[in-house]
Amino acid sequence: MRGKASALGAITVLNAIATWKGSAIGIDLKTEAEVLLDDTFQIKGDVPGIDDRLIVRSAELVLERFGEDLGGVVRTSSQIPVASGLKSSSAAANAVVLATLDALGESLDPLEATRIGVKAALDAGVTITGAFDDAAASMLGGLVVTDNREMSLLRRDVLNEEHNPEVLLLVPEEKAYSKETDVHRSKLVAPLADLAFDLVMEGDYERAMTLNGLIYCSALGFSSEAIFSALDSGARSASLSGTGPAYAALVEGNQIDDVQSSWKNLGGRVIKTKVNNIGSSFG
Repeated sequence: MRGKASALGAITVLNAIATWKGSAIGIDLKTEAEVLLDDTFQIKGDVPGIDDRLIVRSAELVLERFGEDLGGVVRTSSQIPVASGLKSSSAAANAVVLATLDALGESLDPLEATRIGVKAALDAGVTITGAFDDAAASMLGGLVVTDNREMSLLRRDVLNEEHNPEVLLLVPEEKAYSKETDVHRSKLVAPLADLAFDLVMEGDYERAMTLNGLIYCSALGFSSEAIFSALDSGARSASLSGTGPAYAALVEGNQIDDVQSSWKNLGGRVIKTKVNNIGSSFG
């Protein structure tokens, strides 16, 4: 009983920590998962050097959902930098949930599958809000707006070619784990986060994204220089992604070189990718 699947990374439009309302955009960096099921009655992770609690729990919850008393091995590989705010945990959970479904020959509504991954992330202690916004963007692709407290999808947009710029990521060497974020300081900026939420619900996700970046850089103690450098070089929007330390910018093709150049002296590596409107997939 073998299953395979892949899930997307994502970038933040609105961080949900302050108000439980969040928004994210799926990007074309992926995590792949393979699940091999057997009758050993215990799920084990096969990812050397990486904490396997999240992927093990993701597989276990799918088996519980279908009443299957099985064990096996879960493997993942990823293009997404970990602990950088680019939704590596959500992608890992989604990929394993889908791969386990594939191994069982079962299917679920995409949002129900997403909620299983969110529960696994909460059980594993790798998230504060459950990150349903991140998980939904990873699963569905495109832009999503969610209520993380209710785990409900408020809006999803496919970003068409006219409004579908390239995505540039600035990924510093340091890591920042979501569970270690200063929640109290994030809650203090809730009124400003509400303004960003209103913008994204009106379809103005670019201004919402930049406002989010300025809000959370200030609240969480990150430099906003990458945001200003990107905007000054022609980016349409830029933000701290998640709880950092990575930054993301939406950039027209003819401005990519300028934004890349502006980021070269800020430390870290620059990754060029694009919006993914298709979402996660089997196989």
